[in-house]
Amino acid sequence: MALDPNMPVLVVDDYSTMIRIIRNLLRQLGFVDVDDATDGASALEKMRAKRYGLVISDWNMEPMTGYDLLCKVRANPELENTPFIMVTAESKTENVIAAKKAGVDNYIVKPFNAQTLKAKIEAVFAEKPVSA
Repeated sequence: MALDPNMPVLVVDDYSTMIRIIRNLLRQLGFVDVDDATDGASALEKMRAKRYGLVISDWNMEPMTGYDLLCKVRANPELENTPFIMVTAESKTENVIAAKKAGVDNYIVKPFNAQTLKAKIEAVFAEKPVSA
C-alpha cells in the first residue's frame, strides 16, 4: 500500500524540540497534515475531534505516558484501529513487549533519521489491511 502523504498525522511528545524534529522528518517524507500534542490527554482530545491516519507518540510523558495513551486508544472502539508508533529513548525489552501486548504497530528508538521513520511507517501500512 502506498503511503498517503495527505493523511493526518498526530505527533505526541512533551518536548517541543522533539515535536519539531519529528515534524521536520515527516515534512521531508512528504507529509503535509501534521498536528501535535504535548501530552496523552490533549492527544486523546485531538483524536476524538479529528480522524488521524497515524499517531507517533513518545513513551515518557507526564501526566499520561505514551503507553497509557496507547492503552486508551486501543480501548476506544472509535480509535482502536488508528496506526500507532511509539518513540522512546529506552530500548528496554520489557517496554517493547508491553507496547506490543498493548497493540502498538511499531516502535522507534531515539535517535532516528528520516529513513528509519519512513521504514517504520511503511512497515505499519504494509501490515494494515485497507478498509473498504
